[in-house]
Amino acid sequence: MADCLFCSIVDHEIPSDVIYEDDMIIAFNDIAPQAPVHFLVVPKKHIASLDEATEEDKELISHIMLKIPELVKEQGVENGYRVVINTGEDGDQTVKHLHFHILGKRKMTWPPG
Repeated sequence: MADCLFCSIVDHEIPSDVIYEDDMIIAFNDIAPQAPVHFLVVPKKHIASLDEATEEDKELISHIMLKIPELVKEQGVENGYRVVINTGEDGDQTVKHLHFHILGKRKMTWPPG
């Protein structure tokens, strides 16, 4: 999508602090971190939100979920972490491209907000 921030990052039109990339996903450090470790995992395929994912996306979603623990370990997170998927207006989704926030290296609280 031409006006999608994350599509521009996927296409390397906008610089980002990439920590991992393969043919399906890109992972990069958040520009406004909420924890000592805070990165995003973004599918290269444009999917507007989790609500828009379909059966054909199950391999992609599975790949993301299995890659997150590897990336967390590479980032030095040892005692747990949080994965957040903001979906829709009430979920505070600000970029309309499915993305996974991974936060670690600090104690998380509940409820989150």
